[in-house]
Amino acid sequence: MRSRRNFIKTAGKGVAMAAVTPGIVTQSAFSVPAEKKIRIGIIGAENSHTIGYGKMFNTDKKFPGMEVKYVWGETDEFAKRAMERGNIPYQVKDPNEMLGKIDALIVDHRHPKYHLEPAIPFIKEGIPTFIDKPFCYRAEEGKEFLELARKSGTPVSSYSSAAYNAATFDLKEQVKEMDVKQVVCYGPADLDSKYGGIFFYGVHIVQPLMYVFGEDIERVKITRDGQYGNASLKFSSGLFATLIFKRKAYGWETFVETPKNLVELKSQVEESDPPKNYADMAEMFKTGKEPRSHQSILNCVSVLEALEKSAETEKWVNVEYLTV
Repeated sequence: MRSRRNFIKTAGKGVAMAAVTPGIVTQSAFSVPAEKKIRIGIIGAENSHTIGYGKMFNTDKKFPGMEVKYVWGETDEFAKRAMERGNIPYQVKDPNEMLGKIDALIVDHRHPKYHLEPAIPFIKEGIPTFIDKPFCYRAEEGKEFLELARKSGTPVSSYSSAAYNAATFDLKEQVKEMDVKQVVCYGPADLDSKYGGIFFYGVHIVQPLMYVFGEDIERVKITRDGQYGNASLKFSSGLFATLIFKRKAYGWETFVETPKNLVELKSQVEESDPPKNYADMAEMFKTGKEPRSHQSILNCVSVLEALEKSAETEKWVNVEYLTV
């Protein structure tokens, strides 16, 4: 079994190119005939999401004509578990063995620092690629990757399932009719997680916040006592947000202060089956239409980076956005 280090080393490096417009690719290597069955490969099996993808595409057949055919695992044990529970037929010992054999790629690691490099050979070949959350560990690396995708004309997307769903989009519509100046969000997060600290589960709090209230977070500050803590975020719009990181309970809640009282935001719509996050990923695999702008993907990483820095110092940190 190849080591993770060798896997990352041989995957290649990205280069900086032009910016991207969501859902539009030019001079693209991407091409999927309308009636062609789409073969999917997955890089990463440590995460339970890989089993979920297998069940969704192969067992439950939520998207007829699409099938997860191959999986590469960080260990043989991880790969075989994903194959058995996710009904995935083939294991590869080297991710690049999938080149020429798949029409779409999913990258699914626990730590985001392993997400981008293994996808580069596939991006260069025009293979539509979905990067599971979080997109990456450093915004600069993400910028280079997205610019390479733009140059190659390859559809790419990434998002948190807690953010990209019918409920979150409904909340966004609700707050348009509210005069909101303060927000409090509750959700699980481990500031010391070995899978990237705040990146690992913090993305499930930060990304919905940005979807609903805007991507203009100027600065952030984390206050902590060991594993416990919270964060303050200031938006250029004047909005203030407080994130409460849960350590004992699961689930996410969002409250807003209105002129009358404190209100919990609750979705008034039901999620589709299959859910929007998976449906739009599958649509990208078929048509090349990217569901989320590259700039939005990168902005979230920049905020998570700032939170990570503040978790070390407990001081205010300015968010350094990069343009892609």
